[in-house]
Formats: sequence, C-alpha cells, structure tokens
Amino acid sequence: MRIAFFDSGIGGLTVLKRALDALPNEEYLYYADTRNVPYGVKPKDDVRQHIFNAVDFLAQRNIHALVVACNTATSVCISELRARFGFPIVGMEPAVKPAIVRNSGKKILVFATSLTLKESKLETLIDTLDKKRQVERRELDGLVTFAEAFEFDTPLVQEYLLGKLSNIQWSQYETVVLGCTHFILYRDMIQALAGHTVELIDGNEGTVNHLVNTLGRNRPATPAGGGRIDFYSSGVKDGPDRVHRLMALLK
Repeated sequence: MRIAFFDSGIGGLTVLKRALDALPNEEYLYYADTRNVPYGVKPKDDVRQHIFNAVDFLAQRNIHALVVACNTATSVCISELRARFGFPIVGMEPAVKPAIVRNSGKKILVFATSLTLKESKLETLIDTLDKKRQVERRELDGLVTFAEAFEFDTPLVQEYLLGKLSNIQWSQYETVVLGCTHFILYRDMIQALAGHTVELIDGNEGTVNHLVNTLGRNRPATPAGGGRIDFYSSGVKDGPDRVHRLMALLK
C-alpha cells in the first residue's frame, strides 16, 4: 500500500519512524510543506489552504491512506479533509487523555504551537477530560524554526528552552505532553530540564496504532512497497542531499 505522511516540516518524521517499525514493507510518501512552515504562528485560514494544497497533491499520487502527522494541521481541518477525500485519513492530537488517565494528582503540562493551543479541538478535549483542572499549556513555537534549520542540541536551542521553561516549578508536574511532532526531536533536552521524575509523552504511538487498525483488512497479504520512501518539499521531489539528512533522522 502507498501511505502518505504530511507535516508542515520535518516533525512528522518522528511518526513515520514509528510507522516504519510497525509496517516496514509498505510504500511511503513524505510531504513537508517547507515553503509555508511554520504553521503554528500563521492565520488559520492560510494554514487550511496550505493543507488542502498539500493533500490535493498527494491525492493525485494514488495513495491508499494519509497520516496528518501534524497536531496543528489536525486541529485546523481534519474533519474537512475526511469529508473531501475518499481514502482513510489518520490525524494526531496531543496525548492529553493518556496523561490524565495515568495522572496521580500533580499537574500536566502541554507543549504545543500557538495555533494548536487556540483551536477549539484541543480546548474541547481538555475541558471534557480535565475535571480536576490539572492541565496547563505553553507554546514552544521556536522549536519548529530550529528543527527546520536542522539545529538540534546547540547553545541557541538550549538558551531558547531555558528562557521559555526557567520559571516552571517542575516538582509540581508529573507529565509533559509533547503536542507538536517537531518537539519530539528535542525530547532529551526537555527531559534534562524537567528532571527524571517528569514523564514526557507524545501521540505518535497512538497515531500509528490507529493507522494499523484503520488499514486492517485492506492491506495486501504481501506488501509490495519494500519500505521505499519518496520525499517531497511543498510539491517538489527532494534531491539527494536533503533525502540524506531526512533519512538520518529516521535512524
């Protein structure tokens, strides 16, 4: 089967990596909207148009399923995408539910982009589940920009995270939800600041489990894709240099 993954940038590779472990023999297309990243600080209507442009492009490549590997894109228009396209579409949402279910009484901190935090989808999810008002929210938009520049464990990133998180009393929290796939690329740095008593979780495992269940009986007994991945940046097939950098993030 041909499965497409879509994200505003490279963050969705963290989801694709898990999918490759679960479904190693399928054929994959990865679409990063590098021309318009970051989504999280843009107007909602602009982001919606960018998303539909990308999915229209992917739909023309005879895909059998799509993973919207972007929390912001999911929050903006996942229902509209499902209404428009005939193939299965799996979205993402911050792992608030498992965080609350496992919570023993301390606070939960959700890191996400500004647009995700403003959208009603997340607000409704938290209002429905967070009866004890344990969940707090904070944007880390700058991590998306760093990730797209392939800037990871550097002094600039460290300075940014220290500036954003230095006023948090970590002893009051037991769980951090990484509500943007880009943020997962900085898991170790965030964990070091939060301390070992704070658990970091994300929605990747649940998303891939949903993908596997959604494909279900529709999958051929012997997949023919062989784990091949074609990479696209805003509709243009990526060249060898970028493919090499992207593949390094999947190892």
